[in-house]
Amino acid sequence: MTKIDEIWNIIQKKPHHGIAISLSSIHTKKSSGVGEFLDLILLIDFCKKIGFDTIQLLPINDTGPEASPYYAQSSCALDPLFLSLSSLPNIGVMSQELISFQQYLHLPKVALLEIKQKKLAFLYEYFLKTFPSFSHHEAYLTFLKENPWLKAYALFKSLKRTHQDSSFLTWPEEDQKPTDASVQKHETSIAFYSFLQFLSFSQMKTVKQYANSQGIYLKGDIPILLSPDSVDVWENPSFFNLDLIAGAPPDAFNKEGQKWGFPIYLWDVLRQNHFSWWKRRLQIAENFFHIYRIDHVVGLFRIFAIEKEKTAKEGFFIPHDPHLWPILGKEILEMLIESSNMLPIAEDLGTIPKEVRPILKELGICRTCVMRWQKKWDHDHSYIPFNEYEPLSLTCVSTQDSEPLALWWAQFPNEAHPFAEMLQIPYQVPLNIETRFTILQKAHATPSYFHINLLQEYLALFPNLVSQNPEEERINIPGTILPTNWTYRILPSIEELIHHEELCQKLESVLKRRPH
Repeated sequence: MTKIDEIWNIIQKKPHHGIAISLSSIHTKKSSGVGEFLDLILLIDFCKKIGFDTIQLLPINDTGPEASPYYAQSSCALDPLFLSLSSLPNIGVMSQELISFQQYLHLPKVALLEIKQKKLAFLYEYFLKTFPSFSHHEAYLTFLKENPWLKAYALFKSLKRTHQDSSFLTWPEEDQKPTDASVQKHETSIAFYSFLQFLSFSQMKTVKQYANSQGIYLKGDIPILLSPDSVDVWENPSFFNLDLIAGAPPDAFNKEGQKWGFPIYLWDVLRQNHFSWWKRRLQIAENFFHIYRIDHVVGLFRIFAIEKEKTAKEGFFIPHDPHLWPILGKEILEMLIESSNMLPIAEDLGTIPKEVRPILKELGICRTCVMRWQKKWDHDHSYIPFNEYEPLSLTCVSTQDSEPLALWWAQFPNEAHPFAEMLQIPYQVPLNIETRFTILQKAHATPSYFHINLLQEYLALFPNLVSQNPEEERINIPGTILPTNWTYRILPSIEELIHHEELCQKLESVLKRRPH
C-alpha cells in the first residue's frame, strides 16, 4: 500500500462537504476584533450541526505587517494575530486592557494591521507579567526542544522589531550575520516571540484535538512561495534564487502579466538537502491540519521567473525545457506525499500544462474544479456537465481571489447565461435565492470527493446575513494593492450562525440531492 493510499484510508474516498474561511473574517463574542484560533471551536460545532465535515482555512502563518496571508515571514510560525486573548493562561492580570479590543468587533471591515499592532503591544505586557512563571514549565521547555527553527525565527523577529520592520537587506552587517553577543542582547525579545509561538501552537493543537473528537477535518493552506523578507530567506539564502522573482505571464485576464515579488526556489540545492526544508514545513503544519491545499501546484512543475528590473512580459519559465516540467513536478509531489500524513489537494487553476492533471490523478491528488471555469476548452468552450466531474477533485463555486457568485452572475452574463441554460433555469439578474440554492445544491452533488465553498456563499441564502453590495463580499482582488483586500468580515458571529435555525436547516438541505 502506498503512502497516499494510507492517507485516503483515513480520510476516505467519499463525499466530504465543508466551508472555507479566512480566519481573520470570523468572530465570536470572545474575539478581540479579529477571528482567533479558538473561535474555530464554535465553527466546528456549527459544521457538526449542519452535517458538514471539513473547514478550510486560508494561510495562518506569521505575515508580519503584511495583510495578505500569502506573504509569509516564516514557513513555520503561526501568526500571533490569531491568538485567543481571552483564553490565555492567567489572563486575569490583563482583564482591563482586554476590554479595549471590543471596539473592533463592530467595524464593517477587519482593522488587521491596527489590531495586530495593538495585540502585540498587549501580548508583550502580558509576557512581562506572566512569562517568569512559564519559562521553566516542562511543556514550554519541550516545545523549544522540539522546534529548533524557533531560534532563527525569534531572533529574526527581534531584529525586525529593532529595525522598525525594515527589510533585512538594509540591516547593518552585524545583524545580517548575528553573533552570540548579538543574540544575548536580544534575549528578552527572543523569549517573547518564542513564547507567542508556544501559545499559538497550543491553541491550534487544541482546535485540532476538538475537531478530531467531532469528526471534522481541518484543511490548511501551504503558500508555494514566501516573502523575500522572511526568516527562511534570511537564514537559508542558498535555497533561493534572489536575482529572479516569481510572477505570471500575460494572459486574457492580465495583458501585462504579473510580478509577485517572491523569490524562486533552487530545487537542485533543496534536493541536495533532501528537501529537509519542505519536509519540516509540512511536519509543522501536520500539528494543526488533516488536509492541505497545495497553492499554485503548477509552480512545482515550472515557475514563471522575471528579472527584477524587467517587466513580466520579459519573463521566462524555469526549467526552460518543457520536457523537464512533469519530471520535476512529479518528484516534488511524491516528496510532499511521503513527508506527512496530511492529504494534499491541488489548486490547479489558470493555464496548466497538459501533463499536470494526469500526474495529479496518478498520484491520487485531488484537483480543484471552480464550476464557472469547468469548460471544454479544447472544443466548443461549453460547460462540462456536473455529473462528469472526476471524483478525485474538489468542487466550489468561487475562491478567495475570484468574484463571489452573485457578482460573477451579474458582471459576466456571457458566462452566466449558458451556465443558467445548463441548469435549465432562466437567467435573471440579480441572482435570486432560489437560483443560488440550486447552484449550491448542484455544487454538493457532483462526483467530487470534496465540496467546499466560502462561508459567505452559504450565508447569502439569507440576505440579512451578508452585505447588500456583492462587492463587499469579496475577499481579495489579485494584482491590486487595496486597503479592502483581506479585510473581509463575516457579518454575524459564529454564535448567531449556530442559533440561526432556518440557516442551519437550509444548509442541511443543500446536501439532499434533488431527484433527477
